[in-house]
This record gives sequence, structure tokens and C-alpha cells, in this order.
Amino acid sequence: MADTIDSRRAARRLLTATAAAAVLLVTLPVAPAAAEDSTQCTFPSKKYPGRPWALQRVLLDELWKQSTGKGVRVAVIDTGVDIKNDQLTKAVDVKAGRNYLPKGLKTDDGMKIERGKENGTTDTVGHGTKVAGIIAAREAKGTGFSGLAPDATIIPIQQNDAEGHGNTDTLARAITYAATEANADIINISQDTAEAVKPSATLKQAVDSALARNIVVVASAGNDGLGGNVKETYPASFKGVLAVASSDRNNERAPFSQSGDFVGIAAPGVDMISTVPGGGHCADNGTSFSAPYVAGVAALIRAKHPDWTQAQIVAQIQQTAERSIAGHDRAVGWGVVDPVRALTEDDKPIDRPIATEGMSKGKAPTPAELHLGETADERNARLATYVMVGGGVLVAAIAGTAVAVRDKRRRAGRVAG
Repeated sequence: MADTIDSRRAARRLLTATAAAAVLLVTLPVAPAAAEDSTQCTFPSKKYPGRPWALQRVLLDELWKQSTGKGVRVAVIDTGVDIKNDQLTKAVDVKAGRNYLPKGLKTDDGMKIERGKENGTTDTVGHGTKVAGIIAAREAKGTGFSGLAPDATIIPIQQNDAEGHGNTDTLARAITYAATEANADIINISQDTAEAVKPSATLKQAVDSALARNIVVVASAGNDGLGGNVKETYPASFKGVLAVASSDRNNERAPFSQSGDFVGIAAPGVDMISTVPGGGHCADNGTSFSAPYVAGVAALIRAKHPDWTQAQIVAQIQQTAERSIAGHDRAVGWGVVDPVRALTEDDKPIDRPIATEGMSKGKAPTPAELHLGETADERNARLATYVMVGGGVLVAAIAGTAVAVRDKRRRAGRVAG
């Protein structure tokens, strides 16, 4: 009897341990992204020694054979651009910079806020300096980071600060200046959506004026996408503006990225390494850093095809994007931007993307050789394997335990007889 009880206890312990192991396998989490890197950043910072993942996904040598963005002017309407970072010193047109923040600003407790230089080259937040680096940071020793268009020129326009003093009026003025006086070819607006600007006739007029001057206007879609939030943000939602959502390492929508019919394209926006004030690099997350990735590609196309219209440049970026469905998707627009395809599959300009063109009977595009993370299908297959393996172990354990108990009882019966 004691042997039977011990056998049952052993069986229960084996079953419990096996079940726990199976659950552990099924629920094993994927390593999380470094979402808090931006809060740990100090200015200046250390140089990032390697090549960031968002650049690893691009064959830069092949890309830069086609274009480096030389001669193209990109207005960065943001918190300013600090030219003390050596990768931006020669990238910025200091004379063309402007500061549209109101004078005499004070904090809630009455402290005076430093407005910064009139030419937009002061950035106490670091946001605009990161945005500018993703577009046009020059190559430098000691780091594998550089901008996608390393020969483009940045026009620094300070329109916002840490306290969010930028508003619809200052944004409209900044856009108008970039379009009419600074000779911008591309305008990047990575507007913070925590206190999103309201759509106004003045802002729309400024955007429409820029588009009419054949300027590509790129804007971040917004970071309020958790919980499936779908809402329009401005100026990203204005017709003609290329609204950019964020994708992760698996070319899927980043959880924070806002969705909507206005989203035109997606680009890397997770763990984005870029330049910071004073020198060095930090990581950050958000559609704010996806937009300049696309603006950099737009600069490359404009340099290679100076006769193309802004609408044709946008259509080219969308047509050559990596997508798993034919046509537009409200989460990632026309897909995740593919810089090399955008610069090499460019025999003739197109006016709008075509849903089925570039797709193979509706199947997902072939993944790049460089494996940066598992796809959704691979992840599901992995979890299914864990379930099957765990289930198999459980079945084997139950069967083995049952046989052991049966044999034990038979031996006990023979002894008793």
C-alpha cells in the first residue's frame, strides 16, 4: 500500500513539473524593446559603436550608389537642431535657420524659459537633433550610425520646446517660411501629439502652399495608438501630406503607433539610435523618428530625380514599400518603406501607387537576407511547437506513470497471492 501511495505521489510530482515546464515554454516572452532608453539619455552622450538595426536592414552601399541626397534641402520643424554634435555640424545650414517660439516665455512657477538662438541651433530637448540625425547625419569615426541621406542639408526651424509652447500659429509660420524663404525641398514635421495641434484654416493653407511649390511634406502619424486608438492628427491628416506610422523589427505596426486611413507609409520607429545635443547618440521610440526615416528616403529620390513632382516621390516610396497585402492598410499604410527598392525600381515616375503591382499573387514579399527578428508566422509556429512538445511530454508522462502504477499493482497482487 505504501509503495502504491509513493508511486502516486511521484506521478503527481512528475505531472506537475511537466505541466509547469509546458506552460513555461508556451508563455516564454520575446525580449522586450528598450522602451525607456530615451529617459536614460543625457546630453552629451557616448557614441553608438555599431550599426543600428534600422540601418542594418538597408544595403547602404547599394543605396548610396544611387543617391546620397546631395543638393537637397530638408527643413526640420521641431525643437531645434544642435550643431555641436560633430555629425551635424556640416549638415546644417545655420544661416537659413529660424526660431518661431514666442519671446518672454515662463514656466508655471514664473521661471524664465531660455528661448534659444534665433537660427534654431539650440535644442535643450534633444528631439529635433535626433530627427535631423536620422535624415542627414554625416558619417563619422567610432560609430556605424549615419543619416539615410548623408549629403542632404538640414534647415533647422525651432517651433516647439519641452513645455510644448509650439502651437498651430507657430507651426503654420514655420511651414510657410520653409516653403517660401528657405528653399526647402522637403519638410519634416515630427509634431508631438501629446498636445496635438488642432486643424485650422491657417495651418491647412500653409501646407497646401508648400505642396503647391512641389515640396514633399512628411509628418508623424502620432503615438496614441495603444488600445487600438484610431484618430486623425495634424498636419499628418491633411491631403497631400505623407503620414508615417512606426514599424518594429518584424515590419509590424509598433503598439504605440496610431492607425487610420490617413496613414500613408510606415518606417522603423522602435529603438531608434540618433544624434543628441553636444555629441554622441541615444535611443528613442516613436513615429517622430519614423517620419525622418522616410524624409531621408524622399531626399535621396529628389536628388536622383529632381524633375519628379512631390506626388510622384510619395507614390514611389509607397509603391516600393514592403507589404503583405495588396493595397493600403490602415495600420502601416502602403507598407514599410524599402529605401533600396525606392531608389532602384524607378524606371519611370508614377502618380499614385497601384494596389496589386509589386505583389506576388497577394503573398507577402520575400524577407531580406538579414534576419532581424521573427515574423508573426514564425512566432506562431514557435508557440505552436512549444504547445505540441509540451503536450507530447505530458502524454508521455501520463502514459509512463500509468504503466508504472499498473505494474506495481500486479507485482503487489502476485506477492499477496
